[in-house]
Amino acid sequence: MGERLNDPNVVLEEKTKLDKPKLFRVLLLNDDYTTMEFVIFVLQAVFHKDSEDAHTLMWQIHQSGAGICGVFTYEIAEMKVATVEEMARQNEFPLRAIMEEDE
Repeated sequence: MGERLNDPNVVLEEKTKLDKPKLFRVLLLNDDYTTMEFVIFVLQAVFHKDSEDAHTLMWQIHQSGAGICGVFTYEIAEMKVATVEEMARQNEFPLRAIMEEDE
């Protein structure tokens, strides 16, 4: 058997088990200044929500203080948070997005 391991005609296959990447929730936080229309615009532009889902989620954010916009890998979640905050800054709104590890 030891000779077979050294045989150049034998290819050993090594299996690597990959862990699933951790996922992160992106949440929008309610504030007293950002318009509801702008929140709906962000939900549609950044998170690809249709009109009905965007309105429903906007009301949830408004009433409960925060709402989950989606669950993504770390890099995508980080990019979505940065995009939301840049859009808000450019439009002079204090809208904030945060990310937290999904359980």
